Parts: sequence; structure tokens; C-alpha cells
Amino acid sequence: MDKKLSLSAYSVIGLMLFALFFGAGNLIFPATLGQNAGTNVWLAVAGFLLTGIGLPFLGILAMGYSGSRSLQDLASRIHPVYGVIFTALLYLTIGPLFAIPRTGAVSYDIGVAPFLGAGHEQIGLIVFTIIFFAITLWLSLNPSKMVDRIGKLLSPAILVLLGTLLVMVIVNPLGSIQAPQDSYANGAFMKGFTEGYNTMDALASLVFGIIVIDIIRKMGVTSTRGILKATAKSGAVATVLLGMIYVGVAYLGATSTEMFGLFDTGGPVLTNTAAYYFGTFGTLMMAVIIFLACLTTSIGLITACGEYFHSLFPKVSYKLFIIGFSTFSFIIANFGLSNIITYSIPVLMFLYPLAIVLIILTFASPLFKHSRMVYVSATVVTLMVSSIDGLKTLCTSLNMEYFDWMKPVISFYENYLPFYEQGLGWLIPVLIVMVITGILAYVRKASLAYSQ
Repeated sequence: MDKKLSLSAYSVIGLMLFALFFGAGNLIFPATLGQNAGTNVWLAVAGFLLTGIGLPFLGILAMGYSGSRSLQDLASRIHPVYGVIFTALLYLTIGPLFAIPRTGAVSYDIGVAPFLGAGHEQIGLIVFTIIFFAITLWLSLNPSKMVDRIGKLLSPAILVLLGTLLVMVIVNPLGSIQAPQDSYANGAFMKGFTEGYNTMDALASLVFGIIVIDIIRKMGVTSTRGILKATAKSGAVATVLLGMIYVGVAYLGATSTEMFGLFDTGGPVLTNTAAYYFGTFGTLMMAVIIFLACLTTSIGLITACGEYFHSLFPKVSYKLFIIGFSTFSFIIANFGLSNIITYSIPVLMFLYPLAIVLIILTFASPLFKHSRMVYVSATVVTLMVSSIDGLKTLCTSLNMEYFDWMKPVISFYENYLPFYEQGLGWLIPVLIVMVITGILAYVRKASLAYSQ
């Protein structure tokens, strides 16, 4: 029989999950959105919330609903080899290749660089990232303490500091909201929807969901129904907090344009706003917020990556993996934030649709009796679109012309796939294929049952 968890237990797990999700990117992107969306900010925020908190929440629920012990177990419903490749690529993307180095680079750019003089940026970055990843490594060596360290200490600190700033913005706005920029003048909702991808939280949810489920099991909840219920309640705490912050920071961005002008990223928006309200103390406060947000995310990702790859290669110790990942993340972080973002976007354009489709398949699975044919066909169709989108984005990022063989494929997609320009060209074909193969799977099982 499942143990009944208290409200405080749900709150602690929810705060831990919030801290794992909440990195500096979760502050930067809504601030930029607010600046550019202007008077269309609420439409844009609505779209951003769907992908920024809606998809991650569904990802966490999918892990609880599936009954799978790991993401690899879930992805192996398509094929065992695909399960390993997809899971490893996802862990590397939200781990040492992009997301973990980004936590160090963003934390430095916003929290430290403003205090350094010109000409000391590279040395400052090296010194800071050594300290940052050394702390990450130390805290990751004992993951059993994660709930106490993150849920009970760092999350409330982030919420108090950031909440203080947002209250000031609401009580005494920086200025009036300006007209939207071109990209948000029309289709602000869909623009906000795709901007939510940048948080990487839908990908991370498939990893963090396992962490949450393991903690819930250790607390005495073991049935699938009980785990799903506890996961939903804990996930609701995290997503509500994230949603409130996204709305507040987007409003901050929208009201800041008149005062500061437009910035390329959300970092200067936040640091200038903090300095405006609280002076040097405000700049220091923002540095602390960013450092804590980045550190908690880095710890969670390093821990998750170390545990996964140790399970994949048990002869290599968990400790050796996290030392290696911390060192590699330190190296990548020193290539600079802009390079990390440039090379991560094509990978996200490839991986995100695959992750979303896996979530959809997980919830729809009982409808087609868990038929592998449906899983495989939907994934293949998604790959046909997302692989082209990834290559196209890579070429654009590197200022390269498309490969000759890509041009007719892209032209076909643009002309015939609904929502392709919005980055959702895979959606309708996948739904159609799921319905067709689902019917075929049902008919096939029915005919087999009849023949017997």
C-alpha cells in the first residue's frame, strides 16, 4: 500500500524540480520576448507558457504514466537501438555538450562580467568557470542529498530574490509598453510558442521526471497510479512557480524598452533593471540569482548524466563520469555563450520534435494497444522532417548555402506541410500516421484474435 505524502513533501519535491528546471535561460528568454513582443506581450507569453511549462509538465507526467524505469526504457518501445541512441543524444544535449556549459557561461556573462574591466573577460571566464564547475562537481558527488540541498535551501533563495525584483517592477514599472517588433507584430502567439523551445525544459523533463519518480518511490509510493498522482502534484508546484516567473519577467522586459532600448539578449535587461531599482546592490542581487539558478540546473544535469552513462557503461564509475562531464563542460563553456547557443539550436530543432512525439505516443499508447508499428511509423515521419530542419538551421547558423539535395525537400515541405514555417511541419503528418497505423494495428489484432 502506498504511503500518503504530506503537502510539505510535495512542496519540497516541487521546489527541487523547479530548481532543476530553472536556469539562467529561463530568465533571459522571457525578458527578450517581453522586449520584442511589446503590446503583444500577453499573446506571446501565452504561447511561451505552452512550450515553456506545458510541455515539461507533460514530459514529467509521461514518465510517471508510462511506468518506465528510465527514458531509454520508454524510447525502446520504438526499438532498443533507437532507445539507446536517442537517450544518449538527449543526455549529451542537455548535458556536457550544450546545457551544462551554458549554465556556466550565462552565469558569468550576467553575474560576473559587469563587474570586470575591459580586457579581462577571457581570464575572468576561465577563473569563474573553474570555480563554478568545481562547486557543481562537489555537490554532484553525493546526489542522495539533492532534495535537502536544492529543495530546502537554494530554491527558496532564488524565489525570494527574484520575487523582490518583480514586485518592484509591478509596483513601479520602468516605462510604458512599446509597439511590437516585426517578428511579433503578426503571429505573436506562435512566435512565443517556438521561443519556449529555447529553455530545453521539455527535453530535460524526460530526465528530471525519473529523478522525481525515484524520490517518490523512496518515500513509500510504489504503485503506478500513486506515482502518477504524486508526480502531477509535485510537477504542478514547479510549473506554477515557473509560470509566475515567466509572466513577471516578460512584463519586466516589455516595460524596460522605453527606459533602456532593445537588447540582443535578456541578460542586460535584467542587470540594468536590477541596477535601476537597487543600484549596486541590485546588480549583486541579480548576480546571486543567476549564480544560484545556473548552479542548481548544472548540479541536476551533471548528476542525471553521470547516473545514466554509468548505467550504460557500469564498468566506468559514476564519480569518473561526473568528473569527466564537469571538465568537458568547463572547456566548452570557455568557447563563449554565443558559440554554445549557435551550435545548440540545430540540435534542438532535430531533437525537440522527437521528444514531443514520444510524449504524445506515451499518452496515446493505450488507444492503439501499445503497437510498436505506431511508435515506429510516427517516429520515422518525425525524423524525416526534424532532420531536415536541423540541417537547415545548421546551414543558416554557419552562413552556408543549403546542400543541393536539400533544396527540393525544403521546397516540398514549405509548400505542402501545414505549420512548417512555424517549426511544426511534423505535427499533422505524425497525427495522420498515428491514426492510420493505429487503425491497422487494431484491425490486425482483431483478425488474429478472430482466427484463433
